[in-house]
Amino acid sequence: MDPRFRGEHTYKVDKKGRLSIPADFRRVLETGDPAWAEGLRPNLVLVYGGADNRYLEGYTVAAADARAEKIERLPESNLRRRLIRQYISKSIPIQIDPDGRLVIPQRYRDMIGLELEANAVFVGTLGTFQVWSEEQYEDYLDENEADEDLGFGLAPGTNPLDALDMVLAQQALQPKPEAG
Repeated sequence: MDPRFRGEHTYKVDKKGRLSIPADFRRVLETGDPAWAEGLRPNLVLVYGGADNRYLEGYTVAAADARAEKIERLPESNLRRRLIRQYISKSIPIQIDPDGRLVIPQRYRDMIGLELEANAVFVGTLGTFQVWSEEQYEDYLDENEADEDLGFGLAPGTNPLDALDMVLAQQALQPKPEAG
């Protein structure tokens, strides 16, 4: 079982705010929930995603705990407080219902513009997944993927898969910091 979230899946939000979770995403959530066992329902954690809160980001319990542990290691600072607000205070633990659905609270649906009986898009992003309103997701793709700057000093129009190999090759040539 590949413990990564992959693909795009579109589902309709029902009249009660319930949303089916893609079956392959449920399998990843099961493997990432230390309390899960056969016959039990997996848990997950949802947080507002991105700087503009246009989507919700779903974490396995293990991934959410790992993120929390990293934040706890930070010294008291504005960064630590901001991360706590974003990933701890604004997170909601959710248990998947017996039919493989999650109920997204009204406040969270409002934040991302997800209406009842509208389509939502689940987007796999490897270690997490995103839930978007279909309209917001289409707008995002139109805004960001046409002429997106890939960074790393790459020429415009560089194929992203070619860029992956080029950036990893550049990193391999970088001197490693000395342990000290």
